[in-house]
Amino acid sequence: MRELVSIGRRRGTLVWIVVLALVGVSLSGFVNKGTVSSTLRLSVPIAFAALGGIFAEKSGVINIGLEGHLIISAFVGIYATDLTGNVWIGFVSGVLASTLLAAVFAVVCLEFRADQIIAGLAVWFVALGLAPFLSTVIYGSVNADSASFAPITIPGLSKLPGVGALFDAAPPVYLMFLAVGGSWYVLNRTAFGRWVHASGENPQALDTAGVSVRRVRYVSVLLSGVLAGIGGASLSLSLGEFSGNGQTMVDGRGFIAIVVYLLGNYNPIGAFLSTTLFAGLQTVQIQLQSGYLPSSLVQTIPYLTVIVVLAVVGRTRTPDAAGDHYESGEE
Repeated sequence: MRELVSIGRRRGTLVWIVVLALVGVSLSGFVNKGTVSSTLRLSVPIAFAALGGIFAEKSGVINIGLEGHLIISAFVGIYATDLTGNVWIGFVSGVLASTLLAAVFAVVCLEFRADQIIAGLAVWFVALGLAPFLSTVIYGSVNADSASFAPITIPGLSKLPGVGALFDAAPPVYLMFLAVGGSWYVLNRTAFGRWVHASGENPQALDTAGVSVRRVRYVSVLLSGVLAGIGGASLSLSLGEFSGNGQTMVDGRGFIAIVVYLLGNYNPIGAFLSTTLFAGLQTVQIQLQSGYLPSSLVQTIPYLTVIVVLAVVGRTRTPDAAGDHYESGEE
């Protein structure tokens, strides 16, 4: 069995390499410092929300409300920055707001055994209505602005052709790389990571081992709020504005995050690669819109590509106990 799993993983890795190579070759004409910079900036909110979704769902709690966490943290980040004049206070405030929303979601799901999908949709709807409403009350408009993050430039390295954008970016971009590596390490090399895995696969066994399933799931859901909050606050504070029109400036990134972590098979590194693929295609489609192709057709390129890749590569196996409620002592 282990041999079959190993072969499957090797094939999956090989397919990923081929897909990324083909995409890389096809996009090579567009790669420059500007496109890399845009790709990294677009990746940040999706990558953080995806990491949060991985922690929650691997523990057995499906947090479909990631979009709502991004929206509320994006607005609170801008408001707190405007209020205090300090971008980092705004950033932390946005993360706290998202974490508070995650705590409410956790209580509703774990204490009151609510349907996780319905509770997640409720989180999204509440944030979608609340953030523009508060913006209108405070600023007289659904749109608001404040200061933004200043980029951190590493002398010398930032001048490198193409990859120089990696060394000339806003702080959230550097945090994203740390979060991806840190999440992978926590999930694969620590006792807490093993507990999260067991909570989502076999909570009875974890309970028998003397570890509280409820506590592991609480921490995991709160982590999803923290990570998604970083993504939302980074999105608005990188631009120095919050746009609450329509689907707000978040515009479906929370749902895209769910797709990319499924595409990455709950692996933080796989989710990050999926995120950069999607963000890279988004960057290219923005450039193509200035060409001869109809813009409505061009805008579908990232979504169609992700669907095709998901269909070809995706063999995602959701955790066995994902979405199931568990009480200590259950058989």
